[in-house]
Amino acid sequence: MPPIGAHIQIKGGLAKGGLAYTDAVDARAVQVFVGNPRGWRLSDGDPTQDALFTAGCAERGVPSFIHTPFLVNVGSPTEATVEQSIATIAHNLARGAQLGCQGVVVHAGSAVGEDRYDDALRQLHERLLPVLDAAPDDGPRLLVEPTAGGGRSLAATVEDLGPYLDALDRHPLVGVCFDTCHAWAAGHDLSVPGGMTATLDALEASVGPGRLGLVHANDSLDECGSKRDRHTTIGAGTIGGGAYGTGPFAELLAHPSTAGVPLVVETPSERDGVAWAGHAGDIALLTSLRDAGLAAAA
Repeated sequence: MPPIGAHIQIKGGLAKGGLAYTDAVDARAVQVFVGNPRGWRLSDGDPTQDALFTAGCAERGVPSFIHTPFLVNVGSPTEATVEQSIATIAHNLARGAQLGCQGVVVHAGSAVGEDRYDDALRQLHERLLPVLDAAPDDGPRLLVEPTAGGGRSLAATVEDLGPYLDALDRHPLVGVCFDTCHAWAAGHDLSVPGGMTATLDALEASVGPGRLGLVHANDSLDECGSKRDRHTTIGAGTIGGGAYGTGPFAELLAHPSTAGVPLVVETPSERDGVAWAGHAGDIALLTSLRDAGLAAAA
């Protein structure tokens, strides 16, 4: 069964705040930032909090993931951005190994110019591949997350992931993070019966079996193909709030490629003035869809 959880809040520390939040929303998988998500400063962490977080996740049987800062873009034409991006990815992979994480999520990035796509892919090969080669084989995988498609994205549709992975020689430490809101914004119509299934079929055809390492389950405030990345509560948006209802998310949880793959929500956490109730509700809804699907298949 895919474990279902959330991007958790860690105010007070990875263990003190993070594990309390995990328990409050009944998360069975967690994703965290290990620094400022909108800055370049790299943190060594707190050894005591790190150890307690790692032990706490192990005791709960909860797989953990790191999300890199949003500034990371190895395809950038600006050398300073590329250097900082590479340093950040290497740092987050090392922190992931320290914390026992299964994966480190990184946005696919942008070429920042219509005429730079091939150059940006060469940069991926030349700058990121050495980081992957130096990483331990038993450490976290680097999970490439296609973006919503704004600018000259290096990967927005699931088909874009094929050339992206080719640029990295299909390295064994490279996996994929599939975000439902991003795929919808990039033009995959997930809201119709069979839409999610067809998209996941295309994803697996593009990257091969076993590459999917994490799912971000998010509804969207915008229309299909909008190239806008605005998440909302499951069932309250344009993906799961239409005539097909939450059917797209039921298809997601029933697809063979997601079997055993952790899933986290990045939806609004607050509901009715309660800071964590939104995540708790989304996790409960997705869990009920998963269990109903398993019961129907039995």
